[in-house]
Amino acid sequence: MYIYNSIHYQLSYLISTNSSFSYMASIIFLFFAITITLAAALLLRRTHRHRNLRLPPGSLGLPFVGETLQLISAYKSDNPEPFIDRRVNRYGPIFTTHVFGEPTVFSADPETNRFFLLNEGKLFDCSYPGSISNLLGKHSLLLMKGSLHKRMHSLTASFANSSIIKDHLLLDIDRLIRLNLDSWSHRVLLMEEAKKITFELTVKQLMSFDPGEWTENLRKEYVLVIEGFFTLPFPLFSTTYRRAIKARRKVAEALTLIVRERRKESETEEGKKNDMLGALLGSGNRFSDEQIVDFMVALLVAGYETTSTIMTLAVKFLTETPLALAQLKEEHDEIRSKKCNSEAPLEWSDYKSMAFTQCVVNETLRVGNIIGGIFRRAMTDINIKGYTIPKGWKVFASFRAVHLNPDHFEDARTFNPWRWQSNTEFTCPTNVYTPFGGGPRRCPGYELARVLLSVFLHRMVTQYSWYPAEEDKLVFFPTTRTQKRYPIIVKRREDYNKLCKAQ
Repeated sequence: MYIYNSIHYQLSYLISTNSSFSYMASIIFLFFAITITLAAALLLRRTHRHRNLRLPPGSLGLPFVGETLQLISAYKSDNPEPFIDRRVNRYGPIFTTHVFGEPTVFSADPETNRFFLLNEGKLFDCSYPGSISNLLGKHSLLLMKGSLHKRMHSLTASFANSSIIKDHLLLDIDRLIRLNLDSWSHRVLLMEEAKKITFELTVKQLMSFDPGEWTENLRKEYVLVIEGFFTLPFPLFSTTYRRAIKARRKVAEALTLIVRERRKESETEEGKKNDMLGALLGSGNRFSDEQIVDFMVALLVAGYETTSTIMTLAVKFLTETPLALAQLKEEHDEIRSKKCNSEAPLEWSDYKSMAFTQCVVNETLRVGNIIGGIFRRAMTDINIKGYTIPKGWKVFASFRAVHLNPDHFEDARTFNPWRWQSNTEFTCPTNVYTPFGGGPRRCPGYELARVLLSVFLHRMVTQYSWYPAEEDKLVFFPTTRTQKRYPIIVKRREDYNKLCKAQ
């Protein structure tokens, strides 16, 4: 109260003596002064309470900023490991830091990560930046909780399990990939092409739409939405966020029209379709248009961003590992040689025969770390490994730190798909290898992502040879990606048609 009264007295004096301070400036100054005062009082209160707790060791860094700048700087480079490595070496695998405005407990320990994942909704709550929450919508799968989340997670998984992929999706996956690859010529931005493929497939799975002008226009708006995910959620201060909000509104309007049209069609037996939108509109489900649109927005984002990055990284890692690329080509040439022509679609038995491909997929997921970790918020004081995580603090389970730890994987930071071969002595506990997360929020489309990557690699290595058009590095903030979208020079294989068995 003393600080508040002092500020109020000084402002009153400045205004009453015709100071150059305008009334508006005084109000703004007062607002920030009160905000800082309250924040400081809250910090002092929390600090006093936390003195009695045995917190994980670490440093909170600078006031308010914490260690956010160090983290962002590390993850904007092609080698983010030192940020966690240095702290693990100094404090151990569980340490305290302060990032993105909040005290946070980082874990590079697989057992602790598993504890965080399995206790979602019991001891921990999901927590995401305001920009992501606002752009996805309050009804998105990412933000759902409790029984509704469980129900919708199950519904999503039911449209991406192995039997659905085998009986319905595999042909669409192969066809869409083939259509996109057939349009390639000379120089290709691989990450952009991969994003087109994953977006078109997700739209097909959700709404039964084939690629066209409508889907491409929708994808362009999505690009703007995703750009706003890691910005300040204040339209007044961020042009990127303002643009993202506008794009999100356009996406919602376009999807709402489709939902309303399909809702009318679903009233008749002929109008019902066997896709995810059809299931959301089905009997027994009483979701509003807004709920369905939010749900679809989040699924389109998930399919668009993560799987396309894995596809790009697989090609990059294989290009840098010629022996692995040669063995992969051999496996897929053998599959293609059993087909009657170059257009013959892949079958489920072909996918199941891709033994080395699965090693490549596993290793790409491990080294690429598209999901580097997850944030959660403690719902109560939590005791773990001799430490207490205070209620309200964030925790971060770092999958990347575990995947790249030489204690768990020999020569961990080298791309080595042979480590996954069944004839090796390598064994991997489930809590050590978590590329799709775990617990009740494990990615429901993990099997679909694996199939998509496998089919893409099949078409890529049997149709084309390629080399990088220029050097391109990986960066990891705000998301994992290549700086230049991985430009490559492609050339159709001269022996492509000869790979197919003669009639």
